[in-house]
Amino acid sequence: MKIAFYDTKEYDRIWFEKLAVEYGHEIVFYESRFIADTAILANGCDVACLFVNDVIDEKSINMLSDMGIKAILLRCAGYDNIDLKACEGKITVMRVPSYSPTAVAEYAAALFLTLNRKTHKAYTRTREFNFKISGLMGMTLRGKTAGVVGTGKIGKVMVEILKGFGMTVIAYDPYPDTSLDVDYVTLDELLKNSDVITLHCPLSPETRYIINKNSISKMKDGVFLINTSRGGLVDTQALNDGLRSNKFTGVALDVYEEEDEYFFEDRSNDIIKDDELIKLMAYPNVLITSHQAFFTNEALEAIARTTYDNLKAFIDGAPLENEVKYQPK
Repeated sequence: MKIAFYDTKEYDRIWFEKLAVEYGHEIVFYESRFIADTAILANGCDVACLFVNDVIDEKSINMLSDMGIKAILLRCAGYDNIDLKACEGKITVMRVPSYSPTAVAEYAAALFLTLNRKTHKAYTRTREFNFKISGLMGMTLRGKTAGVVGTGKIGKVMVEILKGFGMTVIAYDPYPDTSLDVDYVTLDELLKNSDVITLHCPLSPETRYIINKNSISKMKDGVFLINTSRGGLVDTQALNDGLRSNKFTGVALDVYEEEDEYFFEDRSNDIIKDDELIKLMAYPNVLITSHQAFFTNEALEAIARTTYDNLKAFIDGAPLENEVKYQPK
């Protein structure tokens, strides 16, 4: 099949081009993000391959359907950016639900360690031959309590990593995994008792703003917060208020609720108009990275293979394990 590939970065080509020959597909790469105005670029193709920050609304879906697009391949886990109701009966949507749980969990741990021991600040100092260690004090992790919100594939790996540090690990998930060696508690108990809280749940109406003014007020003073999942899990204004009141020892975000305007792009010469993001950047105890927790060579190969396997199942009329459908509330 002929695939219209949107929001192309140089690293996308590595495995998608290499495996296109193996799977027998033709790809047309576009650097443009997918929105209604760029949907026309898919004309003449059979499917569209889209990413987490593409805007897939009813108008653009109807345009794709009218052009004969049969399927949308999401090369990501999240799908809250697509109007699934508009896709019903028109276009099949498939995603990559899990490409490298280990990579994401390892990165979340790296963010936590960096925040705690301030290695990013130490690196900057010593590059300028400033070898003072004042202001770089952290805490010993052994014996402290870590709260993991969401115990899917990524959360499970995170539990293992945190236990490896000698931490007491507690977890919250509305659907506990009884095979996992962890103590499940209520969300309120997790908020109250955790020295670090790390988020590993999908974005849904139930989890949107799970970190808000009320939940922040229930946390320990001096808590660490790590989010490598979805930006919409955190109410940014409430987070900024919490930072201003010294609630957090540190906050690390690899995702941001309004990231589609900035992440994955070079905005270093632009005037940033997002006041909440500017506020976050101003805090010395906040570490923000650009949605790169997944970014390993192994993960990129897994994303490409799963995307092509999804398409193969669609072509063959096989069961679509990774199809996402509209679920009425």
